[in-house]
Amino acid sequence: MDRNQARQRHAELDAQLHHHNYRYYALDAPEITDAEYDRLFRELLELEKRFPELVTADSPSQRVGAPPLEKFESVRHTLPMLSLSNRKDKEEFREFDAQIKRFLALPEAEDVEYICEMKLDGLAVELVYQNGRLITGSTRGDGITGEKITENLKTVPSVPLVLQGNPPGLLEVRGEVYIETDEFQRWNRELEENGQKTFANPRNAAAGSLRQLDSRITAKRPLNIYCYGIGQIDSSPPQTHGELLKALQGWGLRVNLAETQVVSGVQGVLEYYQSMLGRRDALPFEIDGVVVKVNRRDWQNELGEVSNRPRWATAYKFPPRQAVTVIEDIQMQVGRTGAITPVAHLKPVEVSGVMVARASLHNWDEIARLDARIGDHVVVERAGDVIPDVVRVLAEKRSGSETPVPLPESCPACGSAVAKLEGEVVPRCQGLSCPAQLKESLKHFASRTGMDIEGLGDRYIDQLLRLGKVQSVADLYTLTREDLFEFERMGEKLAENLLGAIESSKQRPLPRFLHALGIRHVGQHIAKVLARQFGSLEALARASREELLAVHEIGPQVAESVVSFFASPRNREVLEALEKSGVSPGTEARRAGGPLSGKTFVFTGALTRFGRKEAQEMVERLGGRAAGSVSKKTDYVVAGEEAGSKLEKARQLGIALLSEEEFLEMMEKESRQ
Repeated sequence: MDRNQARQRHAELDAQLHHHNYRYYALDAPEITDAEYDRLFRELLELEKRFPELVTADSPSQRVGAPPLEKFESVRHTLPMLSLSNRKDKEEFREFDAQIKRFLALPEAEDVEYICEMKLDGLAVELVYQNGRLITGSTRGDGITGEKITENLKTVPSVPLVLQGNPPGLLEVRGEVYIETDEFQRWNRELEENGQKTFANPRNAAAGSLRQLDSRITAKRPLNIYCYGIGQIDSSPPQTHGELLKALQGWGLRVNLAETQVVSGVQGVLEYYQSMLGRRDALPFEIDGVVVKVNRRDWQNELGEVSNRPRWATAYKFPPRQAVTVIEDIQMQVGRTGAITPVAHLKPVEVSGVMVARASLHNWDEIARLDARIGDHVVVERAGDVIPDVVRVLAEKRSGSETPVPLPESCPACGSAVAKLEGEVVPRCQGLSCPAQLKESLKHFASRTGMDIEGLGDRYIDQLLRLGKVQSVADLYTLTREDLFEFERMGEKLAENLLGAIESSKQRPLPRFLHALGIRHVGQHIAKVLARQFGSLEALARASREELLAVHEIGPQVAESVVSFFASPRNREVLEALEKSGVSPGTEARRAGGPLSGKTFVFTGALTRFGRKEAQEMVERLGGRAAGSVSKKTDYVVAGEEAGSKLEKARQLGIALLSEEEFLEMMEKESRQ
């Protein structure tokens, strides 16, 4: 494909992907499957990889994020992003309605037409489109000035980079970025399992995600948006707010028309409020009330604002979801990676119409902050379907019989030693065969990047556990044909294939074996580093923390995790059982020495003579290392065609530059020495 053909195909893919994003996010009516969308997207990425000049600021590929910023710029909103007044009950809302009528000189008996929307619990943002293209995105800030977060907002899939139809030349859109409840729970569980600080609620998670200086981090967060209004517009807007929302949807913006309703008078608002209050827990996202707006836009303009709040809109808030109860016990819960988290068992109490008997305490730092003890009276708060949180201890109600909860010294599931690694907020079980972790350990051990036991997937692992056939990964190598014939739908050929795959896995290389063991913080790359440095499993098992820290790329977390893993008696038993079963990962050529020892290479641009992985392996075979970014510690930068910022930085730092040919000559020369 030549450049002209590539440019034409890229334009076609660009248009198709923007159209399908519009169908999926704005209309909730996709025309193609996710798999077909992914195929088109991959084709676009491949074209942009071969022809980087095709990349534009509004290409669908730009949702992956950009290099980190040093700080956010300030953005002044053309029209202020006003906050809303709050109403907490019927009488306060009736007073709001009366104020509207007095200001507009309407008869008391006349019903004002209102439009009611859900009040999402997220972060308000502004999107500025010029000639249909997103040029600026910002936070609300103080309402007058916000922070420029354009690159972060570009990573949100439901934020259109290009508008549809015939949008105004200038359009400033206001919306709320949020995270759905299920996604929030899943993400918080991952953070907890990885020993990282969790978020208190979806709103904090959304706000923290949008304020990342590195938009590549934001791109990994499960953010979404609903648009609810406009700032400046260079054409005549529709006459009602309801019509405006439909126009926004027609231009490709995501609007929640399904849950928005035009009603008549106070009674219509109260009915909508009660309906949403009853459906609150069934919604896929958090709402903390409803927003009520005068529907006619000419009346909105006439009503204006007061004290930086619009007279024509208000937030009718839901009652808080809190209750007071007693912590009857605090029990330990072991997660799939060994993370041990405390869960408060409560005297059952009704919160927002649901009986609550458990609440999360997250970790021991949180227990210390709350000073929570067994027997305490506490305030619990429920948010949607998320497990309730203990938000406050009522210390004034203590009798003196309350019991503190110490950090556990052993795993409640298997009795193995517990370690709290540096930089983490949760203690972890160090047992390789802990039953609470066993299923995930088996899956990881058998995975393609681990021991690559073909055919040993979830279905068979579940049956192994149900039948009690395995208590550790070592038991996989003692399975017999008779064991497998107890499985559902297990035939002669399947059993033969699975046993053959298990047998074949016994001779995997040391890096694969180390990765398969699931040692905390030891991924594929670090496993390779450790294997080449220490050469054998026995040498690594004997390594001290200081010896590990002396290895390039090994930090305190990895060092402590490795030492802790091999110090566990149960883990040593499993390793011995693996050895007795014939699992022999062998040895690796040690990295020490080599003609490129201590040298760091960075590869940039389009490489035509070799792939990046191939180049990395060439460097590592000779004792060097390949890095992903240029720094003062870089020795050589190998530049292919159309190299960009890395090449420029190398020139600024005076780092030696090599062409692909020069690099290959160097490799050949050093190999002969």
